[in-house]
Amino acid sequence: MLRKLKSFDLQSKRVLIRVDFNVPIDNDVVTDDYRIQKTIPTIKHCLDQGAKVILMSHLGRPKGKINPKFSLMPAGEKLAELLEIPIKFSHDCVSDDAIDVSHNLQSGEVHLLENLRFYNEEIENNSEFATKLSKHGEIYLNDAFGTAHREHASNIGIVHNFMHKGIGLLIEKELEFLSDTLKDSLAPVLLIIGGAKIDTKIDVIYNFLNLADNIIIGGAMANTFLTANGYNMGKSLVETDKLEIAKKILLDSSKTKTRIILPIDFNGELDELGSGSLKYANYDAIKKNMICEDVGELSVNLFSDIIGKSKTIFWNGTLGVAENKDFTFGTERIIDKIIENECVAIAGGGDTVTAIRNYDNELINKFSHCSTGGGACLELLSGKTLPAIEILSKQ
Repeated sequence: MLRKLKSFDLQSKRVLIRVDFNVPIDNDVVTDDYRIQKTIPTIKHCLDQGAKVILMSHLGRPKGKINPKFSLMPAGEKLAELLEIPIKFSHDCVSDDAIDVSHNLQSGEVHLLENLRFYNEEIENNSEFATKLSKHGEIYLNDAFGTAHREHASNIGIVHNFMHKGIGLLIEKELEFLSDTLKDSLAPVLLIIGGAKIDTKIDVIYNFLNLADNIIIGGAMANTFLTANGYNMGKSLVETDKLEIAKKILLDSSKTKTRIILPIDFNGELDELGSGSLKYANYDAIKKNMICEDVGELSVNLFSDIIGKSKTIFWNGTLGVAENKDFTFGTERIIDKIIENECVAIAGGGDTVTAIRNYDNELINKFSHCSTGGGACLELLSGKTLPAIEILSKQ
């Protein structure tokens, strides 16, 4: 049985929490603290209950080597700012000194460990490394949803060393919206799926066939589906090796209650990315030198009509190249329509959440839930289980 945070007696206990502080850092300054913000409720609850909090996380891919570029110290500084208290920081996650700091914590104090991935043993799920990590705490909590689909020492191997373990408030909320809501959705149900590649989204689409009433496909993925339908997409990104898969998905969907809706017009550029030569065209009139980078107004109107009739919406992946201000139109209009509809709206994936926040940071709170995980979010939307959650359920 999966044990939730509020069932623990935390008074004077050393609570070791796996968090996800894998955040963008530039010149030793955190440039997007969204993931850190989302861990604050769990940390504050532990502190309010008189716990001694030890946090561990990874950052980037240092490949088992100490690299100041991937230090968690800037994340620690941001955390201290958000908590409005000083925190302790150790430059190693499993050294005797770091463990001593954890053992000498007072109730209400926070200790952040250095990047777990400075050791290859973390991603190798090394049992000795996991045992060393476990020495920091008496209670183990996993609140790192973004890594819950991975099998690493800090979320799998470590679990066997604790009698008392469970999940934090963030993972509890993620499971509520991405698993429970998925099983008991209020119809009509809409899946909006975007991004560049089909590979990571195939299982999601198939899981939603017969579950969703409509599936809107946008982003570069739509180019591949339209090409599979016989349309010329010019110089747009098309996964030619996935055309047969796209054809099969379209065929299989025709045998279900689920409609797949593709864009009917596009905004883009001529000749090459970044050319600045902007172009608009209907889906059946794409020029050979056009690169489709966003959906057009007709597509937005079509999608908006479907959104307006939906009661539950799951959204993963932007509808265009949203990091380019010239091609945010489709994504931003969809955000407006979802919020206007006041339905159960769940957004997932880093690019999607970033696009919402870049448009208007306050709008993130208008969604029922915005997931902190990319791969983990897709796994749940695919109907799969997450290893780091499963092991906590079985222990």
